[in-house]
Amino acid sequence: MVTGALGQVGTELTPRLRERYGMENVLATDIREPVEGAHLGLFELLDVTDLHRVREVIKEYDIDYIFHLAAILSAAGEMRPQLAWRVNIEGLRNILEASREFEVERVFFPSSIASFGPETPREMAPQDTIMRPKTMYGITKLAGELLCDYYYYKYGVDVRGVRYPGIISSEALPGGGTTDYAVEMFHYAVKEGHYVCFVSRETVLPMIYMPDAIRAAIELMEVDISRLKHHNAFNVSGMSFSAGELEEEIRRHIPHFTVEYRPDFRQGIAETWPRSIDDSAAREEWGWRPLYNLSFMVEDMIMKLKKKYEKGLLS
Repeated sequence: MVTGALGQVGTELTPRLRERYGMENVLATDIREPVEGAHLGLFELLDVTDLHRVREVIKEYDIDYIFHLAAILSAAGEMRPQLAWRVNIEGLRNILEASREFEVERVFFPSSIASFGPETPREMAPQDTIMRPKTMYGITKLAGELLCDYYYYKYGVDVRGVRYPGIISSEALPGGGTTDYAVEMFHYAVKEGHYVCFVSRETVLPMIYMPDAIRAAIELMEVDISRLKHHNAFNVSGMSFSAGELEEEIRRHIPHFTVEYRPDFRQGIAETWPRSIDDSAAREEWGWRPLYNLSFMVEDMIMKLKKKYEKGLLS
């Protein structure tokens, strides 16, 4: 079962899981109905803050693996912090509690670099380090990591997860995250040739391309538990670059592209996050290796987005 299946990660994870395990074996859920044709397989409406409904769906479909993606992201969470707490914490607690009750085999919970804070080392942020997030999103992700640990050690629920950096995707539109500037920059480069960026040119953040992000989730869920020491909240990284470096790389493919930098409140959020992260624990414990670097990712993104705009799939 995938919660938040219509979101940024779920949009691409769900079809990948169906390719791997069979259409009839993967249930997509979300709080909203899919656009016609978006999900050809099993689908159920599900509000993860409704424990009764969560229990009902897990029991009805005899769920054994859960990829729990439903969440309110960083920038959106700052605008609606109470909602972020309710969805990100109460929703996770409901998934974990129902998983305990119905003996779900494994649960995947994605954390984020937002769980770090300004006291965390900015360069190569360690797997185990001081974590004092200053955003509601970051607070909920750190609390979620600890809650997952609790359910693993207290009840034996096999909860696994990664700390995602910014995720860049050609399929899903930006969903309210601070790193969304990177995705927006591609769209504006392809369709308009100019972009107004909400972080400074010098802002450096760790990022990962969606194919790598999806692969990380699946590989971690499939590895034998005997290899894991941390179980959840593994640092995973793909690449780190500044907004200016991304602009320059895009301009190699779209020479007329220009960017104007007007940092807003999201700049303050970005400055509390590390510039790069150390993912050696993931590499050592379950063999994590990213496949995409900046140039490979930019080339692939532009190619895919150009095709989508040409076909009228995006406007």
